[in-house]
Amino acid sequence: MKKLLYQLDTDPHPSVFDNVVSYDGGADHVSAYGGVTPDNVGALVEGTIFTRSPKDKKFTAITVGGSSMAEGELLFTAVKKKFFANFRVSVMLDSNGSNTTAAAGVAWLAHGRSLQGKRAVVLAGTGPVGQRAAVMLSREGCQVTITSRSAERAQAAAQAIQQRFKIEVTTAVAADNEARTKAIQGAQIVFATGAAGVQLLEERHWKDNATLELLSDANATPTLGIEGIDMMDKGKERFGKTVFGAIGFGALKISLQRACIAKLFEQNDLVLDAEEIYAIAKPMVG
Repeated sequence: MKKLLYQLDTDPHPSVFDNVVSYDGGADHVSAYGGVTPDNVGALVEGTIFTRSPKDKKFTAITVGGSSMAEGELLFTAVKKKFFANFRVSVMLDSNGSNTTAAAGVAWLAHGRSLQGKRAVVLAGTGPVGQRAAVMLSREGCQVTITSRSAERAQAAAQAIQQRFKIEVTTAVAADNEARTKAIQGAQIVFATGAAGVQLLEERHWKDNATLELLSDANATPTLGIEGIDMMDKGKERFGKTVFGAIGFGALKISLQRACIAKLFEQNDLVLDAEEIYAIAKPMVG
């Protein structure tokens, strides 16, 4: 029985990255659809649940992606609402790589150490990766602040986190590098999750910060998000701090995404979102 994966993206063009990783994760065939919404997803889901026999439904699975977390969550909910009784297949949400990237980054930060009680700042934390990283850091016991250039965007992201996860995070408006330097004062952890090619901190802004212990930069596209961290860094000591670059923890991100795809085909009722994906990530570190 072939393992069939249906990649449903909210963007007009489905992610090629997700398509490749899905094959590497064990799918025999990936059908990618772009521009999928809660209004038009019904027939696609019905095609997955009304075909194979109960014992063979585990060989069909769905992933939900796209650049917008808000749209992805709505689509994810719409997909699950179509399931009933044993008419269901396994499904995973990973809009913009949000869950797998955040899980890999935070799993490395938490590896071999306790983050309980530490103050963490997620720079440019209103995007999909930033929001999920904030949630995972909070679950590790951190007091989390997300920054944004816009107060409205920061508050909207904090509200979305509270509504979905019942977690309170604080916000800080930081429109430039100097403002972000002030935002990380007194923090032990910094996780940069800004847009590709956008620098969020210069080396001089963090290297002499006495409280900082851990820094991670999710940006692999020059200019990097945190100057002074190499994209290949994986637990490297720089200026007395332990740092991670995007490629350094990115190997785990790709392995994690592949592992999640493989798990989708183990049963027909698996639901993978932030909590489940982070639980898979933690024992994979190292």
